[in-house]
Amino acid sequence: MTGPQLDFRALPNVAGRALGSAVLWTNDEFFADVHSLISATAATHDPTLFHTRGKAYDGWETRRRRESGHDAVIIRLGTPALIRGVNIDTAFFKGNFPPFASVEGTTLLGYPSVAELLDADWVTLLDRTALEGDTANVFATSGADQLITHLRLSIYPDGGVARFRAYGEVQPDPRFLGGRVDVAATTNGGRIAGCSNMFYSSPANVLAPGRANVMSDGWETARRRDEANDWLVVELAAPARLHSAVIDTSRFVGNAPGTAQLSDAVSGRVLLARTPLSADTEHRFRLDSTAEVSQVRLDIFPDGGISRLRLLGEIVPAAREKVGQRWLSLLPSELAGQIDPSSFFD
Repeated sequence: MTGPQLDFRALPNVAGRALGSAVLWTNDEFFADVHSLISATAATHDPTLFHTRGKAYDGWETRRRRESGHDAVIIRLGTPALIRGVNIDTAFFKGNFPPFASVEGTTLLGYPSVAELLDADWVTLLDRTALEGDTANVFATSGADQLITHLRLSIYPDGGVARFRAYGEVQPDPRFLGGRVDVAATTNGGRIAGCSNMFYSSPANVLAPGRANVMSDGWETARRRDEANDWLVVELAAPARLHSAVIDTSRFVGNAPGTAQLSDAVSGRVLLARTPLSADTEHRFRLDSTAEVSQVRLDIFPDGGISRLRLLGEIVPAAREKVGQRWLSLLPSELAGQIDPSSFFD
């Protein structure tokens, strides 16, 4: 179905390669590589390109079924999350898209084998639903609030899907939030709470893992023609005492901001005074770490782009305990019962 921009599409795509997702299994990828499903870029199409098995598509395409059954793929999420919606994008698949699809999720911590995944208990997030060809088929998901670590996309009976996106609320594992961590990172539960401008690319990119590969893998604003400046606000994974920051302008050569400032978005207290930035550079700064912070505002002057923002600090014990209790409540009961809450503070 094609519809308006739904609220859940502002959430991170936790099934994307940019956050570390991976395709772990499929029963068939005869015509087109299943790993293309989670590519960060939009699908492309060359109508003249063929290979030895037929027409070349940028996506996942299975052979025509001549027996009962259906095709499926299992994806490990880059970070566990509550899944709120999906996009089953059939771009350029017109006479060969699957007429129906469903999505299920399961919760297996660590690094389960394919055999364990195939034998897991799966919960339905999207019932078998009709698809349209050459369309971004966007659906809200249903089901109980369960932390999902893996998704299974099933298509009925066969066909091609260009891209698969799953939008979710990240819930970090509290056992990995001890010591000094990046409390702004998407994979740790950080998120963008506000932004002045995202004309060229989304501010959510700056919280992604790793270094930017290209300029569009960061946040870039339009050129300002007034006296104001651009900004974004990050909701931290949990209240923390900040130690240092990284403001990375890598890939921004002629359009990096001239200066930047960091402040507590709630109190207005300055954490990093307005400081000059260099183009195409990873800048590291010490911050005032005496007070707890829950939201950080980055101001750039007057406009431009940055590729990554890191905010390193220690989550205060009470906040970490709260994160831990929330995380346990979202696990299947039999799995939650196997975890010692004291491990949150090891």
